[in-house]
Amino acid sequence: MTEIHPLSDVKSVHIGKNTRVWQYSVIFENAIIGEDCNICAHTLIESDVIIGSRVTVKSGVFIWNGARIEDDVFIGPNVTFTNDSMPRSRVYPDAFEAIHICKGASIGANATLLPGIKVGSYSMIGAGAVVTRDVPDYAVVVGNPAKITRYLK
Repeated sequence: MTEIHPLSDVKSVHIGKNTRVWQYSVIFENAIIGEDCNICAHTLIESDVIIGSRVTVKSGVFIWNGARIEDDVFIGPNVTFTNDSMPRSRVYPDAFEAIHICKGASIGANATLLPGIKVGSYSMIGAGAVVTRDVPDYAVVVGNPAKITRYLK
């Protein structure tokens, strides 16, 4: 059974079964969230976002328009998604640069993902990493800027 906390603001009707949405979460009207997800407190998910099944989004994460998150992804607390490489107050690009997180990826707490990044399947991003370019499948990246330290088997 899907559980939506009464102190959250969920406008989307596209929330999969057995998904839990915690207090103070905001989910815009056309967002799509799969089954068996855990959307923790103090999160924001914009309209043009698709999240697969069995995804965990920890507290303090804002997911901006265009993001695509596949199944079995873990997003740690306070991960920062960005979608505008040249931000200015009240000046908007013609198109935002979407982030794509592939199946089974894990993103550590406080990591920052710059616009247009693709995070490969089953890769791991260390806590606090600043990801400035695509991450290959099964890669482990850490640091600022994030660098590959090894590959998972």
